[in-house]
Amino acid sequence: MSVAATPQLSHLRALESEAIHVMREVAAEFERPVLLFSGGKDSIVLLRLAEKAFRPAAFPFPLMHVDTGHNFPEVIDFRDRRVAELGERLIVASVQESIEHKFDAAFGGARRDEERARAKERVFSFRDDFGQWDPKSQRPELWNLYNGRIKKGENVRVFPISNWTELDVWEYIDQEQLEVPSIYFAHEREVFRRDEMLYAWREGTELIDGEEIVSETVRYRTVGDMTCTGGVLSQAATLEEVVLEIAATRITERGETRADDRVTEAAMEDRKKDGYF
Repeated sequence: MSVAATPQLSHLRALESEAIHVMREVAAEFERPVLLFSGGKDSIVLLRLAEKAFRPAAFPFPLMHVDTGHNFPEVIDFRDRRVAELGERLIVASVQESIEHKFDAAFGGARRDEERARAKERVFSFRDDFGQWDPKSQRPELWNLYNGRIKKGENVRVFPISNWTELDVWEYIDQEQLEVPSIYFAHEREVFRRDEMLYAWREGTELIDGEEIVSETVRYRTVGDMTCTGGVLSQAATLEEVVLEIAATRITERGETRADDRVTEAAMEDRKKDGYF
């Protein structure tokens, strides 16, 4: 007697299913969740996952962008347009204002492949009433079971795509045909080189002796704060070309593009212990 084969999810669909499960768990367990949306690629994927988790109903949480004031204009334009298309509520807040909103769970797009401190983190990352992270006090998450119990003042940072890689993110964007800001594709831009990285130049930027503004064809692997996010030389101008470029690289996106991670080998972990997302 033949036995029917058990259907297997593709790699991306398995990751998608896990992330949707996490989102629904948070909506069920927490009183005041929020989804952080910056307009970057990882948060774009989170929005798609939220659509699949909760549509046709509205999201059971608002969106929030913690605004540093040093944003890429293309990304902010995309952020506002995408939120308007979804018809969801966006809170734009400073770091202090975001703390004062007192959300008890915040979805973020961090992934374990980004940096060694991220690799230590759980999907539910618990923070004390000072917002601090203790890597030795994280809870086990066996069999995708998540313990969301928190005391007053504590909160949880939730990373539904923690198990994804940068390549997974781009392949999912390609598979779902998601729009992303133009800054992710190769374009000509005025930049200056500092500490072996290419930073975008804009009016008011102060150059150090020996630095000069040049025009280069670059794209951005991540779109954080302009003051510490570098571009990479690239000719990848389509989703397919970006996927191929990421598949061939051996340098993590934070390692290649984030100056704030180059201070010490433990820079990220030190910041997270102090409350960094």
